Amino acid sequence: MREYRTEELAEAAGIPVRTLRFYRERKLLPPPRREGRIAWYDDQHLARLRTIAALLERGHTLGGIAELTAAFEHGRDVGQLGELLGIGWSEETPVRLTPEALADYFEGEVTPENLAASLDLGYLATDGEEIVHVSRRLLDVSSALVGEGVPLAAVLETARRVREHADALAALFTDLISTHLTADTETGTGTAEDPVTRLRPLAKSVVEAELTMAMDRLHQSRTSAPQTPSS
Repeated sequence: MREYRTEELAEAAGIPVRTLRFYRERKLLPPPRREGRIAWYDDQHLARLRTIAALLERGHTLGGIAELTAAFEHGRDVGQLGELLGIGWSEETPVRLTPEALADYFEGEVTPENLAASLDLGYLATDGEEIVHVSRRLLDVSSALVGEGVPLAAVLETARRVREHADALAALFTDLISTHLTADTETGTGTAEDPVTRLRPLAKSVVEAELTMAMDRLHQSRTSAPQTPSS
């Protein structure tokens, strides 16, 4: 495992030294190893900084990230971590993994570049010597695609593009429901049910049906296209 001085770690993470020191003061980073007056950081610190950057990019506040960091360090249940990460914890199940277990899922594909891409997407977060993947379903699908021979880098780039379309579809359905429906009346528990939450399964059904038909149309058009004779 590589070790970094303060300035080297800040450069590797792409942040100013003062920002790194601020994160240390806020206890967003575990303490470095001390050798006299020299602070030595390692790749786990670099991974944590990349996690912080990814969470900030997704709209989390430093206070929320501090809570998430504390949850990691105190071994909070992965379901609670999912809630802190801002995912649909009622349907997505985060998974704790050792680095070795992650390597088993993606044999030969766990490179620094792919790890950085996964952190940027928000798929992975670090917890000391463990890793948390935000979704069992996404982990299994990604692993299956790599097992079929698709490079993990290509899977992650496709995931980034899918994320853009998914955000657009989510905005479309949310606007549709919010425009035409008001908040539901109070339930027996004394709280009003959000119509966006209640009708989300309908949006998922529409997207799944349209995607299936679109793939059918594309497959049929490609298989029925006349083949160009080879010279």
